[in-house]
Amino acid sequence: MITFTPLSGAARSDSPSPLSYLLQVDDVRMLLDCGSPDWAPENDASTDGENESEEPRHSWSDYCETLRRIAPTIDLVLLSHGDLSHSGLYPYAYSRWGLKAPAYSTLPVQATGKIAAMEDVEGIRDEQDIGDEPIQEAEHQELQSGEDAGVHKESSLNPTTKTGKFLATLVEVQDAFEYLNTLRYSQPMHLQGKCQGITITPFNAGHTLGGTIWKIRSPTSGTIIYAVHMNHMKERHLDGTVLMKNASGGIFEPLARPDLLITDADRANVITSRRKDRDAALIDTITATLSSRSSLLLPCDSSTRILELLVLLDQHWSYSRLRYPICLLARTGRDMLAFVRSMMEWLGGTISKEDVGVEATAKQRNKRKRDDDDDNEALGALALRFKHLEFFPNPQALLQTYSSKDPKLILAVPASLSHGPSRNLFVDFAVVPDNVVLLTGRGEEGSLGRALFNKWNDRQRVDDKWDKGKIGSNIMLDGGFRMKMRSKVPLQGAELEAYLQQEKEKKDKEVAQQAALARSQRMLEADEDESDSDSDTDEEEEVRRTLEGDMEVDGDGISRRRKRDDTDATDWALDADEGLTKQFLSFDIYLKGNVSRATSFFKTAGGQTQRFRMFPYVEKKRRVDEYGETIDVGMWLRKGMVLEEEAESDEIKDYKKKLQEEEEAKKIKEPPSKFVTMDVDVQLACRLLFVDMEGLNDGRAVKTIVPQINPRKMILVSASESASNALIESCSNIRAMTKDIYSPAVGESVQIGQQTNTFSISISEDLLTSLRMSRFEDNEIGYVRGRVVAHATSTIPTLESVSSLPPTTDRTVVSDPSKSRILGSRPKVALPQSTMIGELKLTALKQRLAAVNIPAELIGEGVLICGGIRQTDNMDTSEETVAVRKKAKGSVELEGNVSELYYKVRREIYNLHAMVAAS
Repeated sequence: MITFTPLSGAARSDSPSPLSYLLQVDDVRMLLDCGSPDWAPENDASTDGENESEEPRHSWSDYCETLRRIAPTIDLVLLSHGDLSHSGLYPYAYSRWGLKAPAYSTLPVQATGKIAAMEDVEGIRDEQDIGDEPIQEAEHQELQSGEDAGVHKESSLNPTTKTGKFLATLVEVQDAFEYLNTLRYSQPMHLQGKCQGITITPFNAGHTLGGTIWKIRSPTSGTIIYAVHMNHMKERHLDGTVLMKNASGGIFEPLARPDLLITDADRANVITSRRKDRDAALIDTITATLSSRSSLLLPCDSSTRILELLVLLDQHWSYSRLRYPICLLARTGRDMLAFVRSMMEWLGGTISKEDVGVEATAKQRNKRKRDDDDDNEALGALALRFKHLEFFPNPQALLQTYSSKDPKLILAVPASLSHGPSRNLFVDFAVVPDNVVLLTGRGEEGSLGRALFNKWNDRQRVDDKWDKGKIGSNIMLDGGFRMKMRSKVPLQGAELEAYLQQEKEKKDKEVAQQAALARSQRMLEADEDESDSDSDTDEEEEVRRTLEGDMEVDGDGISRRRKRDDTDATDWALDADEGLTKQFLSFDIYLKGNVSRATSFFKTAGGQTQRFRMFPYVEKKRRVDEYGETIDVGMWLRKGMVLEEEAESDEIKDYKKKLQEEEEAKKIKEPPSKFVTMDVDVQLACRLLFVDMEGLNDGRAVKTIVPQINPRKMILVSASESASNALIESCSNIRAMTKDIYSPAVGESVQIGQQTNTFSISISEDLLTSLRMSRFEDNEIGYVRGRVVAHATSTIPTLESVSSLPPTTDRTVVSDPSKSRILGSRPKVALPQSTMIGELKLTALKQRLAAVNIPAELIGEGVLICGGIRQTDNMDTSEETVAVRKKAKGSVELEGNVSELYYKVRREIYNLHAMVAAS
């Protein structure tokens, strides 16, 4: 049985992102995608300072709480795309919520997902105090030990944060994505453990680099296709989805006719404009704005769709020989391009593997290779050089290089303008009338990007709106706009002095604690040295000095010493001849000097009185292994490091010291700072234009592809109510399309199929030899009739023939059948039960009929016309045809006159099935 529950991004929802779904196949619980919401929406009230004692309530609170609750129970995680809406929350769930199940993705999804998450984490943490504490190293080791032991420990994790925002640290992001298992396209993965029997296979989905359509094959539930955010069109850096065959225009055979299709319908009622028109509008706007000595701000994402924009811009800059700078404001920009250059085999589309822009001859390419000193040339990625692109980590670095009056194209992250460089630059751009803000995506609901898109779309004519298939015109923004600006500012004046005083007190306290720990360590080491039984010579010398006598070392003495060594827990004992002996003492208060020589203030006639430590008392036991003592691995490592340092020459030591000093000098010590939130009134005066560059299927493509896939059942996700109704209505108008289409809301579970139980059974030898098997494809099928018998010698029940069972004592008297029979009639004989197993494919039947010289033609709606014009003996021609109809529930109808053709077609249909019969 299949159970599907949307955690976020459900159908008939106002917010189709982020995407996260729980799919349960029998007892296996799978998490399909783990997206993160926009953590800094415009209506965010978590930093207002009011009701700080109460936990802030956000639109994503229910989703995060549900995911936190079910994360330890997940058995498998599948990530389809590397953007934040599909994989942004995975690092936090992995590190803090116990999502330790095996996770799979393609290699580009792993790389781009890590880059997007790191950019988002750094951008928000530099502006806001998230209020969570990262997992300490001890807690991390405890969790790892609990994970290895098969125990989930949640008590040490803080499930909620002060701000209600769940952002991982950079270390947690790297660890989480390194845990992912990567697959290639069309590489089947047979799972083990609890998921044994399930096979997952990734296929190309388009839209993003490494975007995946997941095929999940279960032996009990059939084939499940999870295909969200696809693009069938070839782009500059990507090929279209593998779902559509480019040559024949049909559906990719391994993905056709699944038992369940899970797909999105967000753009089911959208008509996208032509790619040629979109590119022309984008390029013309950029060229006209730069030529007028103005600048453009293009908000973009950090790892996925930005590649298409960079390739397009680089081609235009190279072709038009423009000299204006292209500035990318992203901390991870260089890392992103380094990853992409190392994954050239995943790229496709119209991009050349040799060069971009003006077609160059071999001589020119060789010259560029010689003249280019860039280290990235070693990767061989000439197609992704982007020689006109410059990288900047923040807006301040951009202003240091280029003046605000210089014309330039700025690509800033994130695309939603909710935080980071794009939001900071928008404040300055919005007040300049000739500047242009160019949107390439609608943005997430509640973000500044979506608010700007709504402004642009509302001011377009009805026929020019973004979902009508045409390119709209730019608009002039006017009016005021209030924005929340969050930043980290250095402390000054009294705040700085108070902070320094607090840090000084904290440092003094740490120094005192370290001194106390060092003193305690010295006490323990002193006691260990005094109670160490291995130093026999030192102990004998101490005893002689203490008792002012000599100790005869003989067999008796050795036996006493061995007795004392065996009783390691004894602190002191009395010797019959010598009195109180030193080697029996174990103390725990540290006293400087030689204890055995220390004297008391009071004198006695017999001489000096010994001084003993008496309080507090802690019993110490030496830890020993099977060889007599424990080996301190750390001590040997420290000694090895000391030996290596001693073996180094003075030149090497000086060189290492110099490198260390240079690294410390490069590190910029961050001054004490605080987080500040300000309300800024922005007077909008710039121009605004939206060009759809999201790279997704529109309504026409969705309504064409889904009926060709022809699933038996379908679930719609990530769509508004109008889009869901549009796709359902389109599918209902197709006769052969399934009517089992579900569009569950968030938290609503959809159950498909029935719960099946499997059992192991053994077939007896007599029954196995009497079976008549029929071959069907690669299997042999037979009809079995018997009785299950449990034997005491075996734990597996046995299926035995009814005739081989011993007769029962209770028999009913059967009357003579001859007395009830009509005169002249034959006796009744039970006819054998026959069953046809298999599914008829009209294309396969057409091929078999062609092999026996019977023409056949598909006329649509599941009908195959067989036969044609036949010539008789009288030289007359007549048309003899047989129609084969395939009904929705698997039944087949054969319609035609009784003729030789009819029986030939019927025989071929029987040959495509397995005929199973039993008497």
